[in-house]
Amino acid sequence: MPSSLLWAVDVFGRVYSLSTAAQQWDQCKEAQLEFKRVTAVQQCCWAIACDHQIYLNVHASDVPIRYKEETYENQRWNPVDGFSDRLLPSDRWQWSDMTGLKHQPLDSFQLPSENWEWEADWYVDENFGGEPTEKGGWTYAIDFPAAYTKDKKWNSCVRRRRWIRYRRYKACNTWAKVPSEQAGLPDPFNDISCGGWEISDEPRGQMSLWAVSLQGKVWFREDIHHLNPEGSSWVEVQVPGEVVQISCGAGDLVWAVLWEGQLLVREGIGRDCPKGSSWVVVESPSPEVGAIHVAVGVNVVWAVTKDHKVWFRRGINSHNPCGSGWIGMVGEMVMINVGLSDQVWGIGAEDRAIYMRQGVTANELSGKAWKALPSLRDSDRAHSSASASSLVPCTIAGCFFSGEVRVQSRGSVIGDIDAGQEASCEAAPLLHGQEDQGSEQDDKAPPALVLSHSPSCGPDPQWSNVDLEEAQTHLAVGAASDAAETSSLSSVATYNLGLEEPYGPDEHPLWAWVSGGGCAVDSHSQLSWFNSSAGMCSSMQSMSLSVSPAQTAAWRKQIFEQLSERSKREMDNFRHYEQAIEQTVWVKKGTMQWWRDWKPHKWVDVRFALEQYCGTDGSKEGILFIYYTFNEEKKYLHAFINEVTILVPVLSDSKHTFAIYTPERTKQRWPIRLAASTEHEMFDWLALLTMSCCDSRGVQGPPSKQAIWSVTCKGDIFVSEPSPSLEASPYPMSCDQMFWHQIGGHLRTIECNSLGVVWGIGCDHTAWVYSGGYGGGFFQGLASSTDNIYTQTDVKSVYIYENQRWNPVTGYTNRGLPTDRYMWSDASGLQECTKANTKPPSPHWTWVSDWTIDYNVSGGTDREGWQYAADFPASYHGSKTLKDFVRRRRWARKCKITTTGPWQEVPPIPLCDVTILPCMAQSKVEQVLLWAISNKGDVLCRLGVTPETPAGTSWLHVGTDQPFKSISIGGAHQVWAIARDGSAFYRGSVSQQNPAGDCWYHIPSPPRQKLKQVSVGRTSVYAVDDNGNLWYRHGLTPSYPQGTTWEHISNNVRKVSVGPLDQVWIIADKVQGSHSLSCGTVCHRLGVQPMEPKGQSWDYGIGVGLPKLKDQFTSYRHP
Repeated sequence: MPSSLLWAVDVFGRVYSLSTAAQQWDQCKEAQLEFKRVTAVQQCCWAIACDHQIYLNVHASDVPIRYKEETYENQRWNPVDGFSDRLLPSDRWQWSDMTGLKHQPLDSFQLPSENWEWEADWYVDENFGGEPTEKGGWTYAIDFPAAYTKDKKWNSCVRRRRWIRYRRYKACNTWAKVPSEQAGLPDPFNDISCGGWEISDEPRGQMSLWAVSLQGKVWFREDIHHLNPEGSSWVEVQVPGEVVQISCGAGDLVWAVLWEGQLLVREGIGRDCPKGSSWVVVESPSPEVGAIHVAVGVNVVWAVTKDHKVWFRRGINSHNPCGSGWIGMVGEMVMINVGLSDQVWGIGAEDRAIYMRQGVTANELSGKAWKALPSLRDSDRAHSSASASSLVPCTIAGCFFSGEVRVQSRGSVIGDIDAGQEASCEAAPLLHGQEDQGSEQDDKAPPALVLSHSPSCGPDPQWSNVDLEEAQTHLAVGAASDAAETSSLSSVATYNLGLEEPYGPDEHPLWAWVSGGGCAVDSHSQLSWFNSSAGMCSSMQSMSLSVSPAQTAAWRKQIFEQLSERSKREMDNFRHYEQAIEQTVWVKKGTMQWWRDWKPHKWVDVRFALEQYCGTDGSKEGILFIYYTFNEEKKYLHAFINEVTILVPVLSDSKHTFAIYTPERTKQRWPIRLAASTEHEMFDWLALLTMSCCDSRGVQGPPSKQAIWSVTCKGDIFVSEPSPSLEASPYPMSCDQMFWHQIGGHLRTIECNSLGVVWGIGCDHTAWVYSGGYGGGFFQGLASSTDNIYTQTDVKSVYIYENQRWNPVTGYTNRGLPTDRYMWSDASGLQECTKANTKPPSPHWTWVSDWTIDYNVSGGTDREGWQYAADFPASYHGSKTLKDFVRRRRWARKCKITTTGPWQEVPPIPLCDVTILPCMAQSKVEQVLLWAISNKGDVLCRLGVTPETPAGTSWLHVGTDQPFKSISIGGAHQVWAIARDGSAFYRGSVSQQNPAGDCWYHIPSPPRQKLKQVSVGRTSVYAVDDNGNLWYRHGLTPSYPQGTTWEHISNNVRKVSVGPLDQVWIIADKVQGSHSLSCGTVCHRLGVQPMEPKGQSWDYGIGVGLPKLKDQFTSYRHP
């Protein structure tokens, strides 16, 4: 998991961040800026400064924030001047938007704020619908509100062209003031909360920012998304009272606290209405005292009352944002914050330390206990003479809380336990708290308005509540009573006046606020914050260095040598004896079910046995036996282990099934299908059979650098070691003879080269790099390496469709015709799929979200997610017409898998495609060029990739005029890419010295086709279009690498992969065998020669649903 940040503010207005991969707080160095509140998400952090202005800190990324401004130049033809800017009075503006309704001259575009800068000047877009236009970029039509074409015709009376200019956000990793379009808001802000990113779908990336002013008004910041992080304007949201604090969750939860201590819940929040529609009042958890703070997440609401009691709201979900009642929790806090995965953070009322709620899971959202966070700073490491338990918690003071600041006291863990029990924790300082006797109550009586005032602090360090805005000029301490009275109206912080350095060597920050909205931590996270070594004193650290690594290595080597000499001495005298047994045989038996080969096909009970033996030459062989009964006669099937080509787990709703392929079974497209009684038993057999197959073929250890990698539709990863005869001519080895074995992990796509650099991309667009191990997943013991195996997670969406038909009485309803599809079905409509009976793909997957409407559907949707058509087996569109009698909408639910494999995550940019420079196995390169495309369509070049550091170091952004979806790099550093509109591009001047190249060349697509994927070899370029056609690019030469024309090669193609010696492999969509049909079949192009680069025919290999395969046979050349 990539690192993320926990943000906090101390009482001096200094902002700190704590990385999940670090053990110390990092102070944000910002001159003359003091902050009161922060609210963080993963991309940025918002804050309120002492000048009552809102500031934004956007985290720097290798992909810049670029916003495209565009306008259209319109012209009309007349017989005197030809095409000119002399338009008719009824025409659109000469410079307008695409609709022609808005006047947009070039000089009308201004930068939104000083945080932006222009990348370059205006230029003409010469791409139209995926096709290059003539020089000048003009497109023609009969009249303005008509269809445009790139070709000029005799009746073309108007024309237009698009001008583009990009602006870039430059204020990253610094606090930038958010501009306000109003000439000063009515009153300053004193609270702020950011969230709502799970309301809308990517790529919009919308977020919600809520703010509260000193007068108790609520404001909403509009139009915040990843291309406009500052937003555009403030809109006031009417509230039934004066609000003192507000909290916004990642989803549709927004709660606020009223001055009287009651709480407000915002209802009606959705994708098209992020501000919501109405407020609902919820009473305070305690009838005696009102609430002073509330914090919400996705499915949780926490609150703090004026007596610092902590409360958890039960019954919270997307359908019931108000919940049903309060549960009193153990511990006393002054504020609470809910972060990602509903993880909870708080600041203790007694010692003012930052606490993390432990044990928060999807099944137990309230967690189990509070644990103090460490407070290590840079200065702490300089003072190593501090106590061994230097992970001392910090303290807080902030607005809306009246109380005293006390000296650090001893701590404890606050757990939800009986008052008589004592909780303790040795790894971190702990805090004493009082137990609310499991109190649970519903909303009944309104609370009384009580503002408690604590006694003065006494003669200890003189602290006072000082307004941040006045801190620079007022050095005298105000009256404590006056400060307490105003603490509920204005943002104040506690200062220790007269000290340049507020903390001594043995003191720790005193916290005023904490925000975990951007901190990805869950109950299974392994955090280094609580490592006991962090607080180890210098004497203890020095003890750990008494035995050096070199001495340890020498000691181990000496013992190993002595044991080896003893074994040799004892065994040498008996080497002349013959072996007592020349051949060993062992058998493993079990009971399974077998899918019968002949009709009627059905599952039958069988006995399954694996017999393995080892001959005198050391070779290991084996035979599989399937014993069954037919017509009361005992029979059996058998298959030799060295003939098995692949073992594949098969998805099944009711059985734990796997398939066994041999060359003959591959030709038939009919494998041996077996079902075990349990999933554990199935994986035991798969691991044993895989290890036996590898032993019989001499495949041991990690895959070679020249291996062929593939991924199934299910996400399983397979590897095949190439044979020298695979590319032999004129009689190459058949594809169905290739042996594939599984590697742990889960990926959607994979790329590699012959230097051992292997990258993969998960279903959630996370990038992974191969670590050099083998095994993982269900492989254990000898079948898996112990090193270089890591935990891997992946998330994907499961889709179902809601179908409706129109009738003249009730309109669209779920009452269909008898011949209609199911009203809840899969995409084909042939299988019924309801919300209740739809399960994750396998038991390894778990649901991580609820069902939501999916608006990101091809063809578009209306505001409610519906798509319309004349009938069900037809094309769908997003707007209703008079001829549309049916409609459907897609529902999505996310599920997550956790497995292991030789893969390490490459944060932080999610990717949708990746390509690696093909290299000869013996080649020496300073760095391996690797290009990728982000899930937003940005083109990236990875720097620092070598065989020793395959993950590389950083990304270099390569500018484009539109988002891309496929990319490939081949011999001589040829880079080809496909844009999302189906157009092809070639990147010029790419080299080792200039890895990003210079410019893009637009390549015309095949006639009336939109490309979706490209692959580049040494001298060949192949592409696949949306209709499954495979195209070959003619005319590629060193002087003209763009080529000249496209030639159709084949259809029925999903993916293509071209090797560094121009070998061509594809994944065919459907291949008919002698017994059945297979989808996702590996096919090899035969007859590829320098004089015949297109080849002659296809050789069909394994077909188990492989969506993508990457071929690198750099060790073998054509004879």
